[in-house]
Amino acid sequence: MKKLFLITSLCVGSLAINAQVAPVDPHAGHNHGTEAKKPATPVDEHAGHNHGTETKANLSATPVISNTVVTPAVDMLAVAETYDFGKIPQGKPVTHNFEVTNIGKASYKLDNVAASCGCTTPQWDKEKVINPGEKSSINVGFNAAAEGPFTKAVTITYNGTQSKVITIKGEVWKTPAASAPANASLNDLKN
Repeated sequence: MKKLFLITSLCVGSLAINAQVAPVDPHAGHNHGTEAKKPATPVDEHAGHNHGTETKANLSATPVISNTVVTPAVDMLAVAETYDFGKIPQGKPVTHNFEVTNIGKASYKLDNVAASCGCTTPQWDKEKVINPGEKSSINVGFNAAAEGPFTKAVTITYNGTQSKVITIKGEVWKTPAASAPANASLNDLKN
């Protein structure tokens, strides 16, 4: 029975990891000193477990994964996450300012702003401390060298370990190889 419990625990643990939930607590549901102890006769460190003396538990029942609540990191940065340049001519660089707002309760700096490729260039004030409620900006440039649709990611790292991804997108259209013909005057047209 101990092997069955161990195998079940490992399966539930791997499901918890794959589902990105709290890891399996093998002591979940047990009283290990967190509440007032009640005398048990006889004392059994596995009290509450089915060791074959009762009807076997239904293994398809939903297991208790953990009684611990995991709180995700609080997002402290507000920013529009995507900007669409629309159609832009090839070879004409474009820029957009993303406004970021500190919506947390502590001050921080933007630790790093990194583009997914060399055609995208972010610029920001690396020394600026953004206090709660204050704003800063990140200027993201795109060189528009290659023809066709594009989507480029820029990762903002802030407050030591937190990050947020912003995106620029659009479509670069090919400009004509030759310039337009010169305008003819009315006198030229009459001749």
